[in-house]
Amino acid sequence: MFPFHIWLPEAHVEAPTAGSVMLAGILLKLGTYGFIRFLIPLFPIASIYYTPFVYVLGLIGIIYTSLTAIRQVDLKKIIAYASVAHMNLVIIGLFSFNVYGIEGSLLQMFGHGIISSGLFLGIGVLYDRHHTRLIKYYGGISYVMPIFTVIFLILILANIAVPGTGSFVSELLIFIGLSQSSFFITFFSATGMILGAIYSLWLFNRVFFGIMKTKYITLYTDINKREFYLFLPLLILIFIMGIYPDIFLKVMNFSIINLIEHLKNL
Repeated sequence: MFPFHIWLPEAHVEAPTAGSVMLAGILLKLGTYGFIRFLIPLFPIASIYYTPFVYVLGLIGIIYTSLTAIRQVDLKKIIAYASVAHMNLVIIGLFSFNVYGIEGSLLQMFGHGIISSGLFLGIGVLYDRHHTRLIKYYGGISYVMPIFTVIFLILILANIAVPGTGSFVSELLIFIGLSQSSFFITFFSATGMILGAIYSLWLFNRVFFGIMKTKYITLYTDINKREFYLFLPLLILIFIMGIYPDIFLKVMNFSIINLIEHLKNL
């Protein structure tokens, strides 16, 4: 959360691809797990009391890091700042203290782990071939890597919560939950979706379309079988979460209802 977020982009940039995947998919969720497992059940009155403060920090985190992502030139830093924005939305959803908001936050945690890990894998594929993460050296990748282009496009669309992907369901639930608490917070949280579309689509456009920079790009090979099978389970999970999210929501529902009842009884 703002202002303690700045370590994450630096950690992603310095880490290898496997480290970035572990960081985005698992380690980044430990903070929100702490909120759900310890903070809210053990300190419910304090959690409710400091909700406005958490909302303010969350909004700053969403808007500030999304704007920062737009101006980045390193592929990993763009996805890293996007991760900060998404996790701030998760925290805001948790502090809505209703079933919809908490369900959406949990689903967003799981979905973000899949989508963000897939995007870091995609950046790793590009880095293995061209040994740079700077956007200015890329362009026209779709001409020589059509299969990879389609895979990365699906991941980018999932990152901006297009209907049919898991992020759409989770963000919709978060906004429904937030609307029951505060229209103001809901409105400004939703600006993260617009800013997310800007940095995600602009990233995709600069890397995959335009004139191919043959001065820098000399290896013309699409993804191999090993890389394709790495992406396949992630893509399947993204569509399952988007088309039939009840598989995940039914598992969460009972625990969330118990937590909400506990808060109501205070």
